[in-house]
Amino acid sequence: MKRAAAVVDLGAIRANLDRVRALAGNATVMAVVKADAYGHGMAAVARTLRQADVAWLGVALPSEALALRAQGDEGRVLAWLWAPGDPDIVACVRAGVDLSVSSPWAVLEVAEAARRTGVSASIHIKVDTGLYRNGATEDQLPAVIDAVRAALAEGLVQVEGVWSHLADGDVAGAHSVAQQQAAFEAAIARLDEAGIRPRLRHLGNSGSLWAHPECRYDMVRSGIALYGLTPAAGLGSPRELGLVPAMTLAARLAHVKGIAVGGRVSYGGTWEADRDTAVGLVPVGYADGIPRAASNVAEVAIDGVRVPVVGRIAMDQFVVDLGAQDLPRVGDDVIVFGPGSRGEWTADEWASAIGTIGYEIVTRIGPRVMREYVGAMP
Repeated sequence: MKRAAAVVDLGAIRANLDRVRALAGNATVMAVVKADAYGHGMAAVARTLRQADVAWLGVALPSEALALRAQGDEGRVLAWLWAPGDPDIVACVRAGVDLSVSSPWAVLEVAEAARRTGVSASIHIKVDTGLYRNGATEDQLPAVIDAVRAALAEGLVQVEGVWSHLADGDVAGAHSVAQQQAAFEAAIARLDEAGIRPRLRHLGNSGSLWAHPECRYDMVRSGIALYGLTPAAGLGSPRELGLVPAMTLAARLAHVKGIAVGGRVSYGGTWEADRDTAVGLVPVGYADGIPRAASNVAEVAIDGVRVPVVGRIAMDQFVVDLGAQDLPRVGDDVIVFGPGSRGEWTADEWASAIGTIGYEIVTRIGPRVMREYVGAMP
């Protein structure tokens, strides 16, 4: 490790997959690898998942699906977020990528891509059951059905799936889940009446595996649980859920110096030493994904001892209070976050400290931080 590394335990990801599969029961698991596999590195993670016989990968963007194909992935991939005129749709149809459609324009663009390539496109119809993001609402669904039926009649598409997304899938007892499930089943019935019978129905996500197992249907989309973070604090910690955090963010101490009482650290002097102490420089900052909001709040671990982050986190670096005795040396490892086994905070603890979620902590780790893999060769 030079300056810093995000060390990804592929064995932990495989163990988390086993846990997710046990909860999914007879439902197929779609492993979500969008956003560079939640910051863990899509290429290595996707290979690991395919080696574990994962049949479906999920991404947000068509460009992400094409990146998988460029890396040699030949399995089923669903891409679900795109805007009119996306230049990657033709390439996705040619490459056998499944595409989500929520509107007549999307069906028409996929159908046109199928005409141009001579390849029948595989689509998943997304219905909006109450999240009010993407997906066809109840009053929009008839127009989508008409567009799909026209494309089916020309042999341009095949309907592989129907799906939706839960607003409160990670909240046990949430009334909205039953309402969304009822809307989902009503949409399935309308498709059936129109002669459209998708092979796969998928509604549930990581959190619903614990909070709402009734939403498993034929396939469950799991993202954050595969990476060993809790889908929601209310469900419990990763340990309580039987998960293992897969990413450890480590850096090397770049400088150590003494500071006298009254010394003020970093921009704006937001931390002032109340005693003679020593501080250390950790060479990662918000350009690497360390949240600036964690200034004077977070803690890191050096040789199993937690030390506080002091002063404002800068673009490339932050400072920690080392205390006055048994000082670490320049070059010593600093564990920013990890599974918690060496005294360090977890990504979920960083998230809790600044009022966000673990998803944001791991996905924001930038490309300046190298990825290293343990547990298997990537």
